[in-house]
Amino acid sequence: MIAALALGMRFGDKRVFRDVSVDLADGGFLLVTGPNGSGKTTLLRVLAGLTAPSQGEVEGPPRHTVGYLGHDPLVYRELTPLENLTLFGRLYRVPERGERIGMLLERFGLWEVRNDRVSTFSRGMQQRLGLCRVLLHEPRLLLLDEPYNALDAAGAELLDGVFTEPRTWIVATHEPRRVDRLATDRLVFA
Repeated sequence: MIAALALGMRFGDKRVFRDVSVDLADGGFLLVTGPNGSGKTTLLRVLAGLTAPSQGEVEGPPRHTVGYLGHDPLVYRELTPLENLTLFGRLYRVPERGERIGMLLERFGLWEVRNDRVSTFSRGMQQRLGLCRVLLHEPRLLLLDEPYNALDAAGAELLDGVFTEPRTWIVATHEPRRVDRLATDRLVFA
């Protein structure tokens, strides 16, 4: 599904990581852990194709089959959840997007606020919408950076349910106990 060989990343004189290799099979679950500033986010951005590595190579699935959720949910705050997901659904050419959007909003507890501006949402509600956005086009590979960030207990349970879906996962988290049982591979940054 995705393979990376001898990845290295530098920002000027600062080395973020070096000689990181990943070989994750279809349906695998890579758990990435480590302290703040260790390179987890940068690695996920490289694997998602959003940042070019300073060294090494990445081979992965076509970009339109990848979903990425970073620290920011990457939704437009002046739009409503319905408007956001309609926009992203058009960009990804999601078939029957109205039905898919409705299902995701209902699943993540956002149906009742589908016409409210995202700028009025709590950080946890924005995270739920970000999860809807990343799942909308039913990607084969999902890269999630601190996905439990700002979620309450109910939101965390919803996310736990998402992880049972048959996909390929790369998850960076400070809460590895939540997903450790699912991990087929682990990468620990020092």
